[in-house]
This record gives sequence, structure tokens and C-alpha cells, in this order.
Amino acid sequence: MRPQSLTPLFAQVTSLPGIGPRFGKLVEKLAGPLVVDLLWHLPFALIDRRNAPEVAGARAGEVATLTVTVDEHLVPRNPRQPYRVWCSDETGRLCLTYFNGREDYLRKLLPPGEIRVVSGKVDLYQGEVQITHPDHVVPLDQRQSILRVEPLYGLTAGLTQRPIQKAIAAAVDRAPALPEWQDAAFLARNRWSDWKSSLGSAHAPTEDSDLAPLHPARARLAFDELLASQLAIALVRHHNRTLSGRATKGDRRLHKATLGALPFELTASQKGAVEEIAADMAKPERMIRLLQGDVGSGKTLVAFLAMLIAVEAGAQAALMAPTEILARQHYATIAPLAEATGVRLALLTGRDSQKQKKETMRGLADGSIDLVIGTHALVQEDVEFADLALAVVDEQHRFGVHQRMALSSKGQAVDLLVMTATPIPRTLMLAAYGDLDVSKLTEKPAGRLPIDTRTLPLERLGEVVEGVGRMIGPSSISPGARAYWVCPLIEESEEVDLANVEERFTALSARFPGKVGLLHGRLKGAEREATMAAFADGRLSILVATTVIEVGVDVPAATVMVIEHAERFGLAQLHQLRGRVGRGAAKSSCLLLYAQPLGETAKARLAIMRETEDGFRIAEEDLRLRGAGELLGTRQSGLPDMRLADLAAHGELLQAARDDARLVIDRDPDLKSERGAALRTLLYLFRRDDAVRTLRAG
Repeated sequence: MRPQSLTPLFAQVTSLPGIGPRFGKLVEKLAGPLVVDLLWHLPFALIDRRNAPEVAGARAGEVATLTVTVDEHLVPRNPRQPYRVWCSDETGRLCLTYFNGREDYLRKLLPPGEIRVVSGKVDLYQGEVQITHPDHVVPLDQRQSILRVEPLYGLTAGLTQRPIQKAIAAAVDRAPALPEWQDAAFLARNRWSDWKSSLGSAHAPTEDSDLAPLHPARARLAFDELLASQLAIALVRHHNRTLSGRATKGDRRLHKATLGALPFELTASQKGAVEEIAADMAKPERMIRLLQGDVGSGKTLVAFLAMLIAVEAGAQAALMAPTEILARQHYATIAPLAEATGVRLALLTGRDSQKQKKETMRGLADGSIDLVIGTHALVQEDVEFADLALAVVDEQHRFGVHQRMALSSKGQAVDLLVMTATPIPRTLMLAAYGDLDVSKLTEKPAGRLPIDTRTLPLERLGEVVEGVGRMIGPSSISPGARAYWVCPLIEESEEVDLANVEERFTALSARFPGKVGLLHGRLKGAEREATMAAFADGRLSILVATTVIEVGVDVPAATVMVIEHAERFGLAQLHQLRGRVGRGAAKSSCLLLYAQPLGETAKARLAIMRETEDGFRIAEEDLRLRGAGELLGTRQSGLPDMRLADLAAHGELLQAARDDARLVIDRDPDLKSERGAALRTLLYLFRRDDAVRTLRAG
């Protein structure tokens, strides 16, 4: 049960003063539905209102707090004119300007003849000192409430600073004093305050330096979040490790037959990965291993060899992919190898006919099917295995933890291999998986040529179209060559004037009739597959697509990748898309078209793409340029959603949190000690309830 002390923080935001149902919806969109969500919404800037000159000394462009007498209201005859209120002190006149000002409201706020304290940004208009829409107007006896440094918070449409500042101040007031969960020596070494004081300081910055990620208050809160995350991962892994596993050992006969059927040698890192997986599967504990391999590094083959170990041991294996296109692609790669080794392989997707589905399910249940490849159709309740020993999950960041667990639960102590083609920087690896066992595929298969990457302004679009035409034309050097053309959006969006897919498809179809296909996420599965098949077998030469082709589409004859508005894509995504070409023996090129002028980050991003094809280096650069939050699109990625920790700035703290979590698990795996009880509170505070449930289940 969540500790009683945290109850006030887990109330709805609408329980805070000034937040009714309408504001509540906006606050929920901004930070989250609960009071605790507002605690994690830290200020990004500050306004210093302590500058209190006389009117004559107020300088344009500065924020000033002025004490003045209200002289007269000038009500506009025309509603398009501004409403002006003239005020003064001994040194000069001040004009307060309001657009669409309501007279009854402003006369009440600024009664003529009375003294008011006003604060806002000063500007000069026709030589007169002016403040347009002052931030604060209060009577003289409330002057001290304004003369302070004010935190500024990120907003969403419909919200202003005042209600958010008020709500967050109330949320901070509600925060209880909690037992200390940090290691005492570590706390003293960093000179950090307790949790509640740090929270108060983080929301009351007085200098710009107080906003820095490594400021003691912010660093303490970031470490709390990282520790909660690392401890949760460590607890779940400890629990999984203590569950009895099974030792799955193969005799290598199918392994040898497969290698004999391959027209090439495995790369050194493929061999290494297979050995690491085989060693893990042979142990009595459950395997949880991540196979990280850059685009085109041969992960599917490694997965197949791992699956054969299960078959050699008399059991079954399953591979789950996030999309039907990808599942069918894996099937196409693996089917000839399975046939050569006499292994019975099946495909299971949501679009199979009822008859086909029943047949596959019968084969899985009675053990006559050794290997199955499928989409999340594999985790449906009525799918049963005779003896599932290994589950392989591809592009694992596209699945929730529950889907991974659901597949693992289809057998007894199932070993789990998760694969990703998205190289994850080491810091993010730690944040997401603690110290998960990782196998990395670092080389490309033999015979793959480097991809020629160029950046061009969109003004040269015409030349690019002509170039693509020459390449796919009858007189091209490599007949049958194909090109991808990627656009960022599906249909015209008024806010974003982007080349949309439909429009580009129409334009290219007019230029190359009958040669262009269209692929995006809103097409029905059957349409998408028909288009992909036509592109793969050469009936279509150009495929205009959104990023649905980012993962796993494999057409060796495709040698050109054109990406429009490349400046709008993240580095990891550009790298994934580029990896769709260069998969055959022919020379490939990637053209990144950008709109001018380019910002600094976009410039740096495109420069890295030209310099290197090393996905791991690209991932590290992406983290440096964009920070973790944006890099992950955290909500979709299955990686933790960090609110206080900035993985680019807090890398060392992450390492320390991981070490501390390991130590805790070694000494007090059930969190029974005094510090253990405080750490349980920390897990609940950061909503890592799953980890606490593991404790109870264990």
C-alpha cells in the first residue's frame, strides 16, 4: 500500500486552490493529473522584480516594479484603440496600456487618486515610459508580495503564469517531510539538503545559476528520480533472476547445417553474439539479453541461430515483431534457412484466414511447429505452445512491457532476447535497462559498400527529381534500380507547411507515370503489402512514404534514399531511414533535402550524417544535441519518462544511482531495513509501484 504520508500528493490537481475543472484539464495536459505531477514541473527561467526605480529611472527593455499614483483613464472611442491609464510619481509619468481592456474591470483595479504598485516590462512610446499589460497591479500594502524573484514555468495554450505559479506553490506547501532515503555519506559529500528543502529551493530560484541542472537542489531531485528508476529495474531483475529458469542446451547440428547453407561467413560480432546467447541459455537462470545491432548488421540471422538452440533442445521459439510488414520480412529471411535445416516454421499475424490461424495454433499447441514469427497476434490468450523456451522481441521499444511479459508467460521460465536496430547511447541504456546484458553487432556484413550521403537545399528539388529519373530510366547504369522518397507528413496541416506525401506522390506520378507507389500508416494492411511487393519486385521504381519504412523494410535493389525536410527529423530516425538503402551490392546514395535557413542544431545533425554511418556514434551525438526527452519520444519508446533528470547533464548521477541500487539489492533485497522502508516511499513517490509489487510477489 502507498504510504499514508504521500496521500496529499496523489490527489487530483483540481484539489488545489484556483484550479477548477476547466483549468484542471489544461494543467493535466501540461504536467499531469495529480498534485505530485506539478512538483516535477520545474521552472525554466525567472523574472527579477526587485528592480524598483522611480519612473524617470525606468529603462526600456527591463522588468521594473514602480509605485505610482493613478491619475486618469483614457477610454478609447474605437474598440481597436488601446485603453490607457496615466499614472505618475514625483519624477515623471507612466502610461499603462491595455488592448481590449474592459472599463469596469480596469477602474476597479486602478481607481483614480489611489496609489498602486505595478510590475512589468518597460518600453518607451513617443518618449513616454509605458508598460503594456502589466504582470502585477496591487495596493501599496501588498508591495512586498511583488518585490521578489518569480519563477517562470512552461505553459500550454490557455494557461498563464499566475494560476500555475499559485498552484505549484500550493503543491509545494502540501509536500510532507519524508524519511531520508539517500545514503547519509553520499548526501553529505554532495552537500545536498533533505528532499522537502530541495523541492522548495528548486521552485524558488533567486539567480540564473539556480536553474542549472547541477545546482544542488536540482541535482538532488534528479538523483532521487534516477535512484527510483534504477532501484525499480534492479528489483524486477533480482526477482526474475530468483525465479527458477531452465537450462536450454543445443547440440549444434542445426547450427552447423545453417552455416553450411549460407552463401557468406558470419561477422566476428555475429559469432560473438551467438556464443553469448548460447552461454546464457545454457544457465539455469532466465536469460534477459538485449541484442543491439545497427541497421543491416544481421540481427535476424543471430536471432534465428538462437532460436535453433531451443529447437535442438526439443523445445520451441517465437519471434514477435511490431508490424506485419516486419513480421513478413523476418519470415522471408528465415524461411529458406528453416527449410534447409528441416525446421518447421510458421507465420502468425492478425490478417491470416481463420482456417490458417487454427492450423498454426494447432501446430504450436501440439509441438509440430518448432518456430513461429508473428505480430502481437502471438500474445492472444488462445495461442498456446507445447513448450516455449525462447521469446525474441524485435524493435522492443515499440512494445510495452506487458506485451513482452505476455509472450514470456506462454511457457515455463522462458528466456528473453530483445532486439533493437536503434543504437541506444550508453547513458540511455543504463536509464532504461539498468545493466542489462547486451550483445552488440558492430560490423556490416561483407560486401556492403558505404552510402554516399549528401545535403542539398530544397530549392534544388528539380535537379533531384531529374537525377532520380536518370537512375531509374531504361538507360541507367544499374537497370531495375529503385528509390525511396520520404516526406514528413501525411496530409496538409495548416500549422506546418510541409511537403506532404500525397502531393509529392501526385507530382512524381505525373513525371513517372505508373512507376510510383505510395505508403503511409493510414493505408489498410493489404494495400500496404501490395505496394511493398510491387516495389520489391520492380513493378514500381519509386516509393513515396512516411517514416513507416523506418524499420526493417528490406529491398536490396533500392539504392537511393531521398529525405525531404531532413532538418525536421531526429538523427536516429535519419540514420534508420538511410539504412534502408545500401543493402545490396550496388553503390547507394542518400540525399538529405533541407529548408533554409538552417538552425545550429539542424546544421550539426546533417553534418554528422555526412561524416559517419556508425549508429552508436550517431546515437551519442543525438543525445548531446537534443537531450534525452526529445530523443526518446519517451512515451512511445518504453524508455523511462524522466521529469527531473536530464540524461545528457546527469550521466554521472545515473552511474551513482545504478551503483547505489545494486548495493541496496545486495544488502537488503526485500527493503526491510530502515533505509529500505524509506526507499519504498521513494518508489511510490515516483510511481514505480510495479517494483514494490514484485517485492510482495517475491
